[in-house]
Amino acid sequence: MSTEILVNIGPQETRVALVEGGTAQEIHVQRASRHGLTGNIYKGVVQRVLPGMQAAFVEIGLARTAFLHVNDMVATPPPGEPLPLITQLLHEGQQVLVQIVKDPIGSKGARLTSLLSIPSRYLVLLPFEPHVGVSARLEGEAERARLKGLLDELQQRLAPNFGVIARTAADGVDAAALEADLGFLLRLWAAVREQAETAPPGTLVHGDLPLSMRILRDLLGTTVERVRIDSAAECEALREFAQTFIPQAAPLVELYRGSAPIFDLFGVEDDISRALERKVELKSGGHLVIDQTEAMTTIDVNTGAYIGHRNLEETVLKTNLEAAQAIARQLRLRNLGGIIIIDFIDMKSEDHRAQVLRVLERALAADHARTQVYPFSALGLVEMTRKRTRESLGHILCEPCPACGGRGTIKTVETVCHEIAREVQRAARQFEAKGFLVLAAPHVVQKLVEEQPSGLAALEAGLNRPIRLQAEHGYTQETFDVVPL
Repeated sequence: MSTEILVNIGPQETRVALVEGGTAQEIHVQRASRHGLTGNIYKGVVQRVLPGMQAAFVEIGLARTAFLHVNDMVATPPPGEPLPLITQLLHEGQQVLVQIVKDPIGSKGARLTSLLSIPSRYLVLLPFEPHVGVSARLEGEAERARLKGLLDELQQRLAPNFGVIARTAADGVDAAALEADLGFLLRLWAAVREQAETAPPGTLVHGDLPLSMRILRDLLGTTVERVRIDSAAECEALREFAQTFIPQAAPLVELYRGSAPIFDLFGVEDDISRALERKVELKSGGHLVIDQTEAMTTIDVNTGAYIGHRNLEETVLKTNLEAAQAIARQLRLRNLGGIIIIDFIDMKSEDHRAQVLRVLERALAADHARTQVYPFSALGLVEMTRKRTRESLGHILCEPCPACGGRGTIKTVETVCHEIAREVQRAARQFEAKGFLVLAAPHVVQKLVEEQPSGLAALEAGLNRPIRLQAEHGYTQETFDVVPL
């Protein structure tokens, strides 16, 4: 399956689309006002140690203090040995070099680690963790063994506390290229360490690459046929970066000269718009309903207009199989992470359930984020996790609705009318007024006048005071004011 990377450069925003087989699979957005922070290294100051949580809050110069757990400070201990107490590792006011592993999301601060990792094209350097490993995405045993042998040789030249990991891009790469990559990482780490020694507490010591270069480093694989970018200046910068760090990728980078916007290719712009909707239509006529909350994401599968041709079981299986593939794509496209609960249409056959799980796992295999899928639960739900490091596409591009405050629903006009009546009664007990003026949205006022005149008249009679209504076009459906006259 051919793959392209499209890069759209705007005045204050960079967008990257990974297109596989003519369909957008991943969308990445970076804005000048809102950079992703994952991978950045900071010189932090411990603000508060929480012994009961085995964690600490660390000030790194962001709007909210960041969170550092003891699990992210200590390499995996030998079996049977407990983790050390956080109070043995940190104290308030202590300066510590930390790296963001998860961006601030919603009301939560960034998640930190003191086990730093610095990636390059083929390798990841671990300055504080003497571990040698190979990416789990490299499945060939012979290639894994070859890389492991090369890494063992490289590690012998490192300081005792250093480790190194081979990335997926290291597949088939010779020893000389790996050695050159490691040399670059060691020079970079020396610069980071020197910067950290003189930097004031609570400041950035090392930032990750800009989005376009980071994507080229992380996503460029053997199937990528070309990288198209719609800015001449950025295209030249990307070529220079590729020549230096990924020479084989330089010929793939080309300037897009088309008359249509680059994201109109393959319908990427339309895919972004659809990725912000709750409902995802399936080709069969069924659909998904995706709801993202702070705790988890839920996905409901429905047959919709699809009624099949033979029997109910066939209809359900066909819809669920199609949904499994669509779900895998939507998770990547929307960058949904954390706990995900999928409510497939009920299936009685264990064989059918197994088929759906196999299709879901196979579709998720291409995902660059780590996923874990569990069998159907007793309630017929599929639970899965997807590693979350950056904010979802919806969180980047959208904000809570000012009318409903992010609830997804608003009170009905009738409900608001009853609330107005209660508020008028409350005001009547508090104020010795001659009457009351009610300001509300036009359609709320219309409801009070046309459909609830008897209720309004009864309220006036009970209070023995007049009530005037005034339509305010700037008011939302739930907004109203009661003013004593």
